Amino acid sequence: MVPFAGYLLPVQYGQGLIAEHLAVREKAGLFDVSHMGEFLVAGPGALAALQFILTNDFSGMSIGRVRYSLMCNAGGGVIDDLVVCRMAEDRYMLVVNAANRDKDAAWIRARLDDRPGGGTAGEVSFTDVSDSFAQIALQGPESEAILASLSTTIPEKYYTLIESGTAAGIGCIVSRTGYTGEAGFELYCPPEKAEPLWEALLEAGRNKGLIPCGLGARDTLRLEAAMPLYGHEMNESVTPFEAGLGFAVKMGKAGFIGKEALLGKEKPSRVRAGLRVTGKGIVREGAEVFCRGKPAGKTTSGTFCPYLKEATAMVLVDADCAEPGTEVEAEVRGRRIQAEICGLPFYRRKNAG
Repeated sequence: MVPFAGYLLPVQYGQGLIAEHLAVREKAGLFDVSHMGEFLVAGPGALAALQFILTNDFSGMSIGRVRYSLMCNAGGGVIDDLVVCRMAEDRYMLVVNAANRDKDAAWIRARLDDRPGGGTAGEVSFTDVSDSFAQIALQGPESEAILASLSTTIPEKYYTLIESGTAAGIGCIVSRTGYTGEAGFELYCPPEKAEPLWEALLEAGRNKGLIPCGLGARDTLRLEAAMPLYGHEMNESVTPFEAGLGFAVKMGKAGFIGKEALLGKEKPSRVRAGLRVTGKGIVREGAEVFCRGKPAGKTTSGTFCPYLKEATAMVLVDADCAEPGTEVEAEVRGRRIQAEICGLPFYRRKNAG
């Protein structure tokens, strides 16, 4: 157990990180991610506020859809990455990183009426509802079969949700989303219902290989799937284009915070790329990477991937060294380890949507 964002969280359970990682890839894993932050933005001005504060476009988003976005500062750096859930005509739920909850809430509150044209009092409201939700993530190829044994409210499509869902007789938001690179669901329920829901899911999945998983496996799974993590692949000095997240930035929509700073920077001089270790060793975060004998960037995350059985890392590297197959070296404790640049993701599940 380790302290994180005001919570005590499990790094791993009894079977250990590798067993947990492989369970999610091959069967199913259960994560308590109640530390994540949830905000509600509501009212007639909610859409206009999100269009101004966030980088993605939500104008054509239907009720029940979920969309990934970034929130940038005026210089184009990333304040946080998040998902936006459209719950009703004028009501959206934002799910943010736990460590950024207070920072994000303050940023959004301060800018609700800063959009062009201003806002009318009462037109849009902001509420931090994080303490009203526990969140449990059921992930892996067996996740749908497990959930189906407890629920008839299962979203059909990836990145959709059912707000008035149930599982094991417990009312919850059922979202077909996750952070592991596998098929799966995230269930939002009242905190007092988290324990019975957790126990019901574990019991339902017992014969399908479901086991509880901690932060360690969550990190190795997301890295193997090349999913970025705030504070590693992005921060307030890294732009969405550098982080390889341009798909979530709609430069064609009306002005949003950071747009002016991002104009003309769609093809940055440094980019996020994959790094596969070809020598001996594991390359972790913060290793300097050399290309053609010269410093070319630094790794942002790195580990040994249990499913792929190879050491990989993500790197923010000079664009002219980012071509897959480029030979590089990573310096680890004064020793240079041979590696090569590769495409992302390292792992992609079969039939990925």
